[in-house]
Amino acid sequence: MSLQILAEAAAHLNRAARLKKPLPPLLFFTDPQRTPDPAAIARRLPAGSAVVLRLFGAPDAVDQADKMRALTSELGMKLLIGADADLAAAVEADGVHLPERLIDQAGNLRQRRPDWLITAATHSQAALEQAAQAGADAAVFSPVFPSRSPSAGAPLGAERFAAIVQAARIPVYALGGVAADTVGDLKNSGAAGLAAVGALAD
Repeated sequence: MSLQILAEAAAHLNRAARLKKPLPPLLFFTDPQRTPDPAAIARRLPAGSAVVLRLFGAPDAVDQADKMRALTSELGMKLLIGADADLAAAVEADGVHLPERLIDQAGNLRQRRPDWLITAATHSQAALEQAAQAGADAAVFSPVFPSRSPSAGAPLGAERFAAIVQAARIPVYALGGVAADTVGDLKNSGAAGLAAVGALAD
């Protein structure tokens, strides 16, 4: 039921945003600790979603990415590789997700791979502007709500998040504490969609 609520809310936001370029409504961010079986979660997601595979230098990264590429292709989903453009190219992923510290790579990647979907993690309006200038297709802003992530900062809240989305020059996804009991607060935020880790694993 939780996944259904999130999927429906993400689809509603995506439609309402009237995006110039089609973007997945729902982004699933993998995490080695919090989502140890990402394939099982991916199989439950609606077609048209995207998996952001974050491997953090795992020794079997190529094998994991190959398997996820095969699965997402079978399920009609996009695959983005976190922070590793070389790995994304090697497994023929649909693009990359750049952590905030690597946002400046977006421009070069856009020139090299105009077909790729490039998203960027942002935690401030300055980073969001940097992502827009660098040529990212979309930003993933966090944390919007209190998050279980050990690295999460103070939550922004739905009202401030909506104001940031309205001022942004690129589409923005909500991440951080996005769950069935919080997603209703984002209904009129203007977000391009939703991004989640733990909520999709519950």
